[in-house]
Amino acid sequence: MPLEPRFRRVAALHRPFVDREAVMAAFAEILGTRLGSPCVFNVVGVGGIGKSRLLQELKQRSAETHRTATIDLQVPAMRQQEDALAVLRVELGRQGVRFDRFDIAYAVLWQRLHPHLRLSSKELPFVDESEALSQILDGAAGVPVFGTGVGLLRLLGKATSGRRQRQRIKSDDTLRQLDDLTNAELADAVTYLFAEDLRDGSDRPYIIFVDAYEALVPAPAPSGRALTQDVWLRDLIAQLDRGLVVMASREPLSWAAHDPAWTEAIHHQRVDGLPMPARLELLADGGITDHIARQAIATASQGLPFYLHLAVDTRTTARQAAAVSSEEILQRFLAHVSPDEIRTLELLSVARIFDYEIFQAVADAFDLPRHRVAWESLTAYSFVYPAGAHGRRLHQLMRAALHARLSQDTVRDVHASLRHVWDSRADGDHTAEDGVATRARAVREAAYCGLHAGDLDGAGILAYADQAMSHGGKQGVDGVTQDLRDFLDAGSGDPDLAQTALCLEAESAVLLGDAEAAIRLTPSIDWPLDCAPGARLALAGAHGRRIAGATGEAQRLFRQVWDHHSGPVRLRAGFCMADLDMCQGRFGDALSITQQILADAPDDDLVLRGDVVRLQHLGYRFGFDLDASARSLEVAAELYARAGAIIGQADVKTNRAELLAWTDPSRALDAAADAIDAQTELGAHHEIGKAFTALAIAQFRLGQHVPAAVSFQAAVEALERAHYRSGRARAELFRAFLHARTGDTASAVASARWAIAELVAAEVYPTLLMVAGHLLDVLGAADEHTATVTDRACTQIRPPNLLRYLDEQAHALVTAMLEDG
Repeated sequence: MPLEPRFRRVAALHRPFVDREAVMAAFAEILGTRLGSPCVFNVVGVGGIGKSRLLQELKQRSAETHRTATIDLQVPAMRQQEDALAVLRVELGRQGVRFDRFDIAYAVLWQRLHPHLRLSSKELPFVDESEALSQILDGAAGVPVFGTGVGLLRLLGKATSGRRQRQRIKSDDTLRQLDDLTNAELADAVTYLFAEDLRDGSDRPYIIFVDAYEALVPAPAPSGRALTQDVWLRDLIAQLDRGLVVMASREPLSWAAHDPAWTEAIHHQRVDGLPMPARLELLADGGITDHIARQAIATASQGLPFYLHLAVDTRTTARQAAAVSSEEILQRFLAHVSPDEIRTLELLSVARIFDYEIFQAVADAFDLPRHRVAWESLTAYSFVYPAGAHGRRLHQLMRAALHARLSQDTVRDVHASLRHVWDSRADGDHTAEDGVATRARAVREAAYCGLHAGDLDGAGILAYADQAMSHGGKQGVDGVTQDLRDFLDAGSGDPDLAQTALCLEAESAVLLGDAEAAIRLTPSIDWPLDCAPGARLALAGAHGRRIAGATGEAQRLFRQVWDHHSGPVRLRAGFCMADLDMCQGRFGDALSITQQILADAPDDDLVLRGDVVRLQHLGYRFGFDLDASARSLEVAAELYARAGAIIGQADVKTNRAELLAWTDPSRALDAAADAIDAQTELGAHHEIGKAFTALAIAQFRLGQHVPAAVSFQAAVEALERAHYRSGRARAELFRAFLHARTGDTASAVASARWAIAELVAAEVYPTLLMVAGHLLDVLGAADEHTATVTDRACTQIRPPNLLRYLDEQAHALVTAMLEDG
């Protein structure tokens, strides 16, 4: 961009005024209030948010009904008491307010401050606009006059016009005391007389506009010299009880800390980013005609008018929209920020969220101030926003601009320090907010920082993802996945991390029961299985195939990982093999593998141990040993609780509802409702379908046939959304019993045969095939195909000595179901 004069950027004040309806409404409301005491309308917002333009608009809209005057504290002279008062006096004087007493007092003050200069119309401000001073200097007739109060009053007495006014001024006690006052007292007397003259001349209401308060008091947290910098301004406003003061500042005025009476006098009004329609309107008016460019710039601006005006001035394209003069943005944000705080802000820009502990860790790492006062000053700036109960974050545009100032080595060093803090919180159950949510946040931030510090490989990311699953469920994992995807999209070409991202997405699909997505992400398993990301991606692909009913292919992939991977994922693959062994009737094999996994699993891997014990519960349940099934389920629940595993605890709720549907249908109703709530929160459609199936079975067994029909339908819909083939078949098999009990034999037979076909295709649950065979026998609908399927199911049972017992239990279940209700 070519070098240009700063003057051209002032054009922002002359561009159209858009939006701000909320501020205008609040301003109109406060104007309608009967004023009899000081009142400050404090417009608050970050640098560049459009406060100056807003004050200009407020002044224009109120000029017909009010006298108005403005002091802009961005101009250095306006920060001096005497200069600011002179500006206000001139602007209000031109609107008809007489300031005779103020003018004389001001002349005395001016002479005190400039003792080497002659008091004359050439040197003294606004002499030509002051009747009193004009008469005095005209009466002096060129004789050197030193500005003592008595001397000026004596000269005024010689004037030939305005006798009544002269007499009133000469008898004013304050004016007669001026010569006895110290310089500081004299300045306060000048302010007092300004307010008195304004009060006497207030035949119309007035509004005083004060812009850029932060230029007068740069530090948002009052301390040291800052406590005295605005004393004169507070003193002035405290005396303006017949009008309104509109004050623009980056941080809310904290004058109540000096005097609680300010609490009632100050009305804070936040100014936030422009809404999208207003942004687009401003850009279109500025000549940005390309729709794509307008949309990109409007989005990148975060609603900051200063950003939009820069984009118009530089005719930014869509490609450049994300980098509109970041240095100018930063200068606007950091104007009036203490220099010793800017470096800390640069380093904190690396953190997406920070608090006092993180601030101290960063300060310690780079030898910067880390005490409480430094923290309070830093976080008092308007561009530091609250984030949660105790956290803070920087305005997004400022964060990006500050971050760009840092070298890559420094960024990595900061990330390394931050990772240590977040790891400590994740391990220590930090409870700054609500415990679980904070631990999930800590895990995600630790993974994010480790990634950007260059310290994490795929296995490390997966370890964090597992922690996130324990503390925040799928939502926690999704956060880690999104951060990894963003890192890769920013240009990282690490194939290990790319495979890790694919693995996390496939595992997420499995959690949701989305078999189609899991298979699409793993069309073929043709990569090495020696590393954790590769092995886990293969497992996710196998799970997708299992849910879709390709059980044989899934078992092959599980065994492939079991045989070729030597790390921790091997035990998980063994668990999956045991799961399929159980589903296919190989109960002995399943039990043997689960016992081996429990022997090899680390003692502290409570989630894996919980999963294995819960699998044993399922094996016992499908083997009709309901007592052993209940005992195993409670052990699994205890393990998940100790691990804080949200997913595991939710799955236990589903399994408990399924078990109670057979052992205690009345209790199953509440258990199923609890499971549905838990799984709905997690978004696990296959588990929702299983919970609704359990609810339907319990309702059926209690004779609640209509509610059972509704629950079966809900189960079917959830299971079809998840493409969970075997679960859908199981639900349809038990819906056949409902049809039979309500006299719809044809539908019962159709449902049973459809379930048989699906279970055969999915190669699972031989015991359920035995149940279906007995049901068709009772309904008189058995045929040669049914007999063949039942015989084949019997041959799958391992060990074979269980066959007679299981067949008897399957027949008993059919009898009980048809007699229930």
